[in-house]
Amino acid sequence: MNTLKTVVLLTFMTVLLVFVGGAIGGRSGMIIAFGMALVMNFVSYWFSDKIVLSMYHAQPVTEAQAPELYGSVRRLSQKAGLPMPKVYIIPEQALNAFATGRNPEHGVVAVTEGIMRALSREELEGVLSHELSHIKHRDILTGTIVATIAGAISMLAQMAQWAMLFGGGRRDDDEGGSPIVALVMMIVAPIAAMLVQMAISRTREYEADKGGAQIAGNPYGLVNALQKLEQAKQVVPMQDAKPATAHMFIVNPLTGGGLMNLFSTHPPIAERVKRLKEMPRGMR
Repeated sequence: MNTLKTVVLLTFMTVLLVFVGGAIGGRSGMIIAFGMALVMNFVSYWFSDKIVLSMYHAQPVTEAQAPELYGSVRRLSQKAGLPMPKVYIIPEQALNAFATGRNPEHGVVAVTEGIMRALSREELEGVLSHELSHIKHRDILTGTIVATIAGAISMLAQMAQWAMLFGGGRRDDDEGGSPIVALVMMIVAPIAAMLVQMAISRTREYEADKGGAQIAGNPYGLVNALQKLEQAKQVVPMQDAKPATAHMFIVNPLTGGGLMNLFSTHPPIAERVKRLKEMPRGMR
């Protein structure tokens, strides 16, 4: 089912990217956009984990280097029926964590130094279980592909804006797209891609919360962890947090309010906590 979901999402976003390319550049633009989709999906599938780990200077650790963290990940992954993922620590005082890897056999769990110090064992295991749920349901691949193509759509729109600004518009024929359609697509397509990405990301977070609570055996460790992480974010924000990777973290590492919260890739913490508390008490 999750493999089918990945294929459907990939197909939808690829078609949207190709349609944008055709609207902006006609047949040539469509071919270029399709080629971009193929290349970016290939790179996303094989190298996205290495890119994001390098971006946040995450370092792999062994059981000897971090015995409690490593032991918790191993025990929880066994409960979840997953291969043991690689464990990384991010040299960052902010409280956060993410998972990556194209499939369960190549899963990675990364946590910050700050989260290891601030959370109790039950809370940390709630966070780890959330990330393992992402790996189990292949959410990382889905989110990475959608984010990559959404970025490509935005990039095409920006390129078209510069082309029109400097007189690069094309005639409405087989070799060039309609200027009116191109103008509409420059405005609508990035917004549509962002909304699809946001909707998918929020759904994934709710599902990972539920799956994480089931792996941990109760929802309360994750409930307390989410509340602590949300409070700590206002005091110790993550340094060099990137909008392109914000959807990967258990809580949004970007700070801000108003419209930023409205268009956040993460659902409100209060709603996540509410849903977790409504889970059956007998889970323990």
